[in-house]
Amino acid sequence: MSDTPSKWRIKSARTVYSNRWITLREYQTLAPTGADALYGLVHMHNLALGVLPIDEDGCTMLIGQERFPFGRYSWELPEGGGSPEISPLKGAQRELSEEAGLKAEGWLPLLADMHMSNSVTDERAYAFIAWRLSPDHSFAKDSSEELSVRRVPFAEALKMAVSGEITDAFSLVMLFKTDHLLRTGGLPPELAKLMQA
Repeated sequence: MSDTPSKWRIKSARTVYSNRWITLREYQTLAPTGADALYGLVHMHNLALGVLPIDEDGCTMLIGQERFPFGRYSWELPEGGGSPEISPLKGAQRELSEEAGLKAEGWLPLLADMHMSNSVTDERAYAFIAWRLSPDHSFAKDSSEELSVRRVPFAEALKMAVSGEITDAFSLVMLFKTDHLLRTGGLPPELAKLMQA
């Protein structure tokens, strides 16, 4: 076994489709095994940004909306896309205001450069835990979104994740990692106290 893994080699590439959010490219490649391979890649123009807000009672906010790809309603943590030209934290702050009508004084990085679906897309995700919340409506809601906000205890959101009621992968990772940090002492004491109340 070599210490230096073989890489994909691109023989040709073409853009199949592009809009303001995504570009779909098709590649003729030589796989690491040496075999010819056709590869389709969805390039995401924005970063995926997510927030797990925790209020003074240890509750979080779930955002409900109809999701086009599956044609079904989905409960998720506040999340959306943000320009790679803006810091992930600034983008996450905008998402929290836009979707949940909140701002936060406390911010803790939770995920950095997570790869959302690395077999077909180059999407990168960043997430934060936010606390010391207060109302904020600095950013208007997206005109294509009809959102519901549901306030639930963190433990209930975690049960929804385990039971399959929450199916959004980004929300699941945020919830499970936060639970792990809570159980292993990895959260700031002030935040852990809120969540254990």
